[in-house]
Amino acid sequence: MARLHWLVKSEPFKYSWSDLVRDGSTYWDGVRNYQARNNLREMQVGDRALYYHSNQGKQVVGIARVTKTAYQDPTTDDDRWLVVDLEPLKELVAPVTLAEIKADAALQKIPLVTHSRLSVMPLDKTAFDRILTLGKTTLR
Repeated sequence: MARLHWLVKSEPFKYSWSDLVRDGSTYWDGVRNYQARNNLREMQVGDRALYYHSNQGKQVVGIARVTKTAYQDPTTDDDRWLVVDLEPLKELVAPVTLAEIKADAALQKIPLVTHSRLSVMPLDKTAFDRILTLGKTTLR
């Protein structure tokens, strides 16, 4: 069963939320971890993904939507690696920092806290909605 909610991480100096907004869509490339690659493989068109700035900022800043399911990463000839296409949906009213996430009892077991190096991770609906609440943001 495909999950409907994800978190994707990008270093803002490489590809920031504002870059995604400017471009209107992108393919999510550069994933070189098997677990993250497998998560990309599970993504379905219409799935929502929280956009997290890693290293600099360390905060959830936006919501994206999957617009194309997994296909060969065009940045490599190695057929083990995949990408999906994403488009921006909405910027969070208030970015949600990693410190806020770690301090929230309802979010203690999400992969961002327990598997912090993973660049593409599933979130259950409860955690996804809680982060939106912390970010003072709705999808309506």
